[in-house]
Amino acid sequence: MFTDVVGWVSALILALTITRQVYTQWKTRSVAGVSKWLFIGQLAASVGFTVYSWLVENWVFVATNFFMALTAVVGQMIYLQNKRRAARQQTMPGATPIRAAQR
Repeated sequence: MFTDVVGWVSALILALTITRQVYTQWKTRSVAGVSKWLFIGQLAASVGFTVYSWLVENWVFVATNFFMALTAVVGQMIYLQNKRRAARQQTMPGATPIRAAQR
């Protein structure tokens, strides 16, 4: 019982941390400091860990890694959208870039 509680609490902390990062990226509309490889690597690792966790029947990690895979997909979509937005702003005369101070 205690072992499961430690696992689920840790999974929740990780999920909240990653969700906050993706939310911040979406809110600021910025790609600063974020690599597309972050989400690609996260997705590949999360899918692998989900399968592994399922094979060893560790349901804490099945749920956690499945959620992490979903956040990787969402994060990559936001990253690409922000990248396209930044490229459009560079080609538009008079466009002002979105700054962190405008959050």
